[in-house]
Amino acid sequence: MEWFNVGKIVNTHGIRGEVRVLSRTDFPEERFAIGMKLGLFKPDAKKPIMVTVASHRQHKNFELLTFEGYPNINDVVEFKDSYLRIAEHDLTELEDHAYYHHEILGCIVFSEEGREIGAITEILETGANDVWEVTPKAGKKHYIPYIEDVVKEIDVDEKKVVIEVLEGLLNE
Repeated sequence: MEWFNVGKIVNTHGIRGEVRVLSRTDFPEERFAIGMKLGLFKPDAKKPIMVTVASHRQHKNFELLTFEGYPNINDVVEFKDSYLRIAEHDLTELEDHAYYHHEILGCIVFSEEGREIGAITEILETGANDVWEVTPKAGKKHYIPYIEDVVKEIDVDEKKVVIEVLEGLLNE
């Protein structure tokens, strides 16, 4: 089974078993909903501890969570630096032209003429639109904005993206 990061536990919060989570999801209300089952992966652990969200609230830039069966700080202090992940079967369907990062990372980018530009190695969230870091086999990295004017075709099954190479877009 494949697991996908939704957050990292960076610390405890108070004495009632609350943990401070740095969210890694666009859907925190859904991922951290009361009753949601998550895999908690301690550093270097291969298998998760399954936890169920008992409470969720936001505080500053963090999500504050408690888990069923872990009522105080002594129960959760060992979870610091652990990752919260969801199982692949818990992923929800996205609307058209929206993709999960794991579907885009590793895709090979081609120009409309069929020239290979490189592989998508990172996704930067800039606010207005995502920017894809594209690493060629040789040479400098390119930064491609995920906008309609540039990205013309995405095939996540074939791991292929076709872009229109606008003037000045590539570092060449």
